[in-house]
Amino acid sequence: MDLRAAAVTKFRVATYNIHKCRGLDRKTSPERIIGVIKALDADVLCLQEVVHAPVGTRVFDQAGEIARALPEYAWCFGSNRALLGGEYGNMTLSRLPLVSWRNYDLTHRRREERGVLRADIEVGSGQMVHVFNVHLGTGFQERRAQAERLVSAEVLGHPELVHPRLVLGDFNEWTRGLTTKLLEKTFKTFRPQHGLGFPRTFPGMLPLLSLDFYYYEPPLVLDEAHLFRSRQALVASDHLPLIADYRMDGLA
Repeated sequence: MDLRAAAVTKFRVATYNIHKCRGLDRKTSPERIIGVIKALDADVLCLQEVVHAPVGTRVFDQAGEIARALPEYAWCFGSNRALLGGEYGNMTLSRLPLVSWRNYDLTHRRREERGVLRADIEVGSGQMVHVFNVHLGTGFQERRAQAERLVSAEVLGHPELVHPRLVLGDFNEWTRGLTTKLLEKTFKTFRPQHGLGFPRTFPGMLPLLSLDFYYYEPPLVLDEAHLFRSRQALVASDHLPLIADYRMDGLA
């Protein structure tokens, strides 16, 4: 996708749970994940399950490897817990100006630490979008608590959020739960279709569940969305990337 600085009116966003770069063949390969990411040609990338351990081996310096392979992107990292002498969490990359970012803790009681990383991105002509990179828990009660925290005045409802919000990532919600119900009160969404025509995103080889979603609000307009499938992507992670092309309604 060609970027033209402040004249940009359209932009591509991708969400991808990279599963610590561990593929279905049990091989941990940042290079393979990077190959998939490059093929997406996204302007904004929201990655989940990323290891950021620069003092360890290269295969666990995943955030660093991805950032070095994509020098045209600015990036930020939301650390949710310590891992392998470094950190583990969500990573957001942007070819558009990354103005600021903040990580919010969504951890519920003694469950695994979870979070949502907010990135404020300029998409053209001074227009901003608040991008929320989400990874929720696998437990039913855990997700209910996280959903309430997510839509609270401390996160999505914060009064400083004056620009349109785009909420995406791995919600781990394979049924119509509280997260879906709360977000659909305010945001638009869609159900992605994979190559066989079924609205499922996980696992990548034969999607049976929908775990990865986008929620957005005007003046953002969705032009197109699709699940990305390639021979490399089918093996690189247990999730497939989900791509959405947006435009900001009203921009020239």
